[in-house]
Amino acid sequence: MSAPVLVLVGPTAIGKTELSLRIASVFGCEIISMDSMQVYRHMDIGTAKASREEQALVRHHLIDIVNPDEQYHAAHFVRDALAAVEDIRKRGKVPLITGGTGLYLSSLNKGLFDTVQVPPELREELRRRLKEEGRETLYRELQTCDPETAARIHPNDTQRLLRGLELFAATGIPWSEHIRRQEEAPPPLAQVQLEQLQISLFCERPLLHERIRIRTEAMMQMPFRREVEDLLAAGYAPTLPSMQSLGYRHMNRHLQGEWSLEQACQALVVDTRRYAKRQFTWFRANTDIHWIDRAETELVFPLIEEFLRTHETAAKGLAAPH
Repeated sequence: MSAPVLVLVGPTAIGKTELSLRIASVFGCEIISMDSMQVYRHMDIGTAKASREEQALVRHHLIDIVNPDEQYHAAHFVRDALAAVEDIRKRGKVPLITGGTGLYLSSLNKGLFDTVQVPPELREELRRRLKEEGRETLYRELQTCDPETAARIHPNDTQRLLRGLELFAATGIPWSEHIRRQEEAPPPLAQVQLEQLQISLFCERPLLHERIRIRTEAMMQMPFRREVEDLLAAGYAPTLPSMQSLGYRHMNRHLQGEWSLEQACQALVVDTRRYAKRQFTWFRANTDIHWIDRAETELVFPLIEEFLRTHETAAKGLAAPH
């Protein structure tokens, strides 16, 4: 019987960080971040990382582990998350995986296709084309060679746009087909090892939209501007995938004089709402998730308590002599 793992997901701005800290305090958890942006060092405000004070209260994993110019894919997350789970278990703590990157959770439980070695020259050629021809041209190309992948990613999701084109160019097989083949393969080790209770927060759309607006306006202030300016001064180009993410590309366009601060804020609110909608779509497809209204988060605690008690009872039963 494997040790229990808690999973808390949900769209951006729903309140996952606050609830994860409460859960960790009550049940003796350590937190594993499941956020594709919080892995980057020096990118704190725009990624809404737990504060240093919050991280001092509860040990966090998979935060600040790569530089902004390094690539970090779902395969890296699966490897690092499993290592963190094992590390946490050794200390007698309960792993709590929390974040909003649905692809990471799916990869952890269903496996992924990430073993293709893309030639560096192919990757550089695609980045050159991105710079010279723009995202729209490459997105149309992806629609032609892999319409399924194109339909599930946003045209501005540069990282996954390039990944889809890389995989097709390197193998002649669409990314969507790679995923389908992986899902038809035997269950990965991760699925066998991790016995999970998966919980997602939700709320009515107008409330979430208002929370996104409030958080955006609070974020797009001088400290965030300085954070982006420092990244640029350190040599991290605005064309990097990490710098093209929510918030960072918006502040970059403001700094480059393309948008006023008000225009950047308005665009970020719209783009974040769209991202939250895609997150909801991704998590709704997961039939293992227990949905909890963010106004009723107290319901989470008896649910977790019962899950941990059931697991402990089962483990003792297996360990009993015959």
